[in-house]
Amino acid sequence: MNLVKLAASCLLSLFFCIAASAAPPDHWVGTWATAPMAQSNAEGKYGAADTTYREIVHTSIAGDAARVIFTNEFGLDPLTINAAYIALRTTGNEIDTTSARPLTFGGSTSIVIPPGALAVSDPAALKLAPLSDVAVSFVVPAQPMKQVSQHSFADQTSYAAPGSVSGARSFDTLSEITNWPFLKGIDVRTNGDSAAIVAFGDSITDGARSTKDANKRWPDILAQRLQADKKLRNLGVLNLGIGGNRVLHDNAGPSALARFDRDVLAQASVKYLIILESINDIGHAADPTKPYDIVTAEDLIQGLSQLATRAHTHGIKVYGATLTPYVGAKYSSPAGEAMRQAVNKWIRTTSVLDGFVDFDKATQDPANPAVFSSTADGGDHLHPGDAGYKAMGNSIDLKLFTK
Repeated sequence: MNLVKLAASCLLSLFFCIAASAAPPDHWVGTWATAPMAQSNAEGKYGAADTTYREIVHTSIAGDAARVIFTNEFGLDPLTINAAYIALRTTGNEIDTTSARPLTFGGSTSIVIPPGALAVSDPAALKLAPLSDVAVSFVVPAQPMKQVSQHSFADQTSYAAPGSVSGARSFDTLSEITNWPFLKGIDVRTNGDSAAIVAFGDSITDGARSTKDANKRWPDILAQRLQADKKLRNLGVLNLGIGGNRVLHDNAGPSALARFDRDVLAQASVKYLIILESINDIGHAADPTKPYDIVTAEDLIQGLSQLATRAHTHGIKVYGATLTPYVGAKYSSPAGEAMRQAVNKWIRTTSVLDGFVDFDKATQDPANPAVFSSTADGGDHLHPGDAGYKAMGNSIDLKLFTK
């Protein structure tokens, strides 16, 4: 063998040795997430002084390490985050300090997030159990903020305190908040068979009229059922609902079509998607007193089809959820009910979707299917209460997640 062939052979052998010895990448799965949206800061509520936020979230899937996603996706100025920690919450705003782990960003304890961007922390060596309360504490120093990124309706009490006290067991001086500012998600490191289910929708997914601080939303019920099944404990559930959200028009947050990449495709290891959207499009378009942003059932079906196509491009299975009853709600009308029925018929019969979840059937009054049952109704004839959300979560066929 001449020297050229010998050198080539040695280089090839070295390449295969390096490739064989390289460690496989960590497998990350979302255990909790929320959908950010823009909030004007014209009154200067945010950024006027150094403030520590301690935001409480509830996990779905377990993992042996965690990383946290912070958001400035709707910010118009750079966002500085300092001295961030993740820890197990004991009660109220108190944390288990033995579990507290500092969050770093490329080894630094602070980061400046450009407008329109997000930031993912380095892995933190904190083992998270499923269905547990976690506190993410971080300092937002005084800084210009014309607009902030937040999830407005958390249905969960979190906390803010003056100054830089992110590592404290509890806050001596605090105010309660019921939104999630600057926080977007938590991923956990787990085995390669694990994946996430995204619940994508409006206020009925967000949990409007469910009991605060009780984790009674239908995605919570689904997460509990998955954890009770030994074969499905490897599936996380991410709630990406926004109250008032619509498929085709911006209103409360960007439209479903506009936010899809940010809120669904960007999540870690998504395998399944449940879509529950359209009732706000219908309600506003067919409002008996002030109709606006007029759309048809055919427009909504086209929009939902687009979401399915985009998800399928990324290998995600898509399940449509039938729209729950709304007769008796403030913006209900016979024309709107006809649209709801048309959309539901499509969801139940189309081959565009990989299957469907019949939330309509799970919550309707058997004697009058156009309205909620008395047990499911949350009181406004539009949103379920705790019992209605439980019926929705329990109606989901878990076999959908073995395909």
